[in-house]
Amino acid sequence: MTCSDISYKDKKVISIGTVRELTGLSERQIRYYETRKLLFPERSKTGIRKYSFQDIEILVDIANQLEEGIWTNEIRKELQRREHHSAF
Repeated sequence: MTCSDISYKDKKVISIGTVRELTGLSERQIRYYETRKLLFPERSKTGIRKYSFQDIEILVDIANQLEEGIWTNEIRKELQRREHHSAF
């Protein structure tokens, strides 16, 4: 797959500050979701996290599920199921 084959929604080009503004989540929350393996940003050569529009949609979904009382391990399992199904 070449770079041009990747949808704009999957390109990891958005900084954590912009993600924070778009989602209303704090940088601490966003990093926490990463440590819980709910989200996998890329890192630039200098270590700056880069997110995609797809990541932003996932973050909003995570936040909504947590508000409903769903635990992060359950959210992770659901995200893995979705990823598995989208691979086919």
